[in-house]
Amino acid sequence: MQPWKIKLDADKNVFYLFIDSKRLTKEVDPYARQTMITQGTFLEYVRVAGEKLGYKTDITLFPDGEYDEQNLEENMKNKPVAKIVLTKVEPQDSSLYNYLFLPDTNRGAYKAQKLTPENIKKLLATNTDSDLTFNIFQDEENNKRLGNYAIKGARIESGIHRINQESANIFRTNEYQKNKYRYGFSVEGQGTTGVMKHVMQGLITLFPSMNNEKVSADLYVKSTQTAVDNTPAYAMIISKGNSRSEQVKSSMLYSKLVLTAHSLGLVMQPLSQVLEEYPEMKEQYTKIHKDYVPNGGTIQMLLRIGQPTQEYPNSMRRDIMDLIVK
Repeated sequence: MQPWKIKLDADKNVFYLFIDSKRLTKEVDPYARQTMITQGTFLEYVRVAGEKLGYKTDITLFPDGEYDEQNLEENMKNKPVAKIVLTKVEPQDSSLYNYLFLPDTNRGAYKAQKLTPENIKKLLATNTDSDLTFNIFQDEENNKRLGNYAIKGARIESGIHRINQESANIFRTNEYQKNKYRYGFSVEGQGTTGVMKHVMQGLITLFPSMNNEKVSADLYVKSTQTAVDNTPAYAMIISKGNSRSEQVKSSMLYSKLVLTAHSLGLVMQPLSQVLEEYPEMKEQYTKIHKDYVPNGGTIQMLLRIGQPTQEYPNSMRRDIMDLIVK
């Protein structure tokens, strides 16, 4: 959804990041936790780009205070997620900058090779926040358990009509729609690439029933099963509490991890379904927290990690000028 709004300050070196409350996905994300996750990814990429371009980036989360949860959407309009102050410095040779332009997510099959001790060390070193914990799992027991959670989450989500409808509303059938809207889902996200992508776009455009709710649900579960069957390692980002600041910081860490993974020849995919907070997912949400944070804490992200077997296309991106508001 890319729910970002940028408000420029009178000081040209200052701008503010707001949530675009018109881009909430209320069925799948009723408490806007995943929406907050998107804000952190934006901020971390700004920080990395700033280093390369010669700007020190000072980020203050919720400079006007965190949201009143009873008036969430109104607060999103009036309270910034972050204040960003840029200070001109000498450009740095950022080792991560070039990876900004690679896809964040690879939903394909991964190679069977486990992560090396050196890879694990470098990934774990990305976390410097005492409020967050980052864990990597690649033993057989945890891989099986976490894979089962991913499958159960996909099956539950794909069986809920209102959530399927929410997704269908932002499915972009062909290149024309992708270029028009520049956000949402497409056939590439379902794992279709190459010539077959264009064939499927044409067929779905002419015969929309080919991508009906049952077909989409079945394909989604099947692709999740394929992903799970070809995953050598999983990871979790866990916060001590579940404040809005912790949610944003979790996703800033996630973006560091994505870029670091690319530098190591690795890719990632979030498996967020089992962490979603609508009623039908409550049982699985409770179980995974009991299994992995029995003493308290919130699992903000569940990820799969590995070496890719194929390149994955970049997703649609909105024009930066569409994000700027007065």
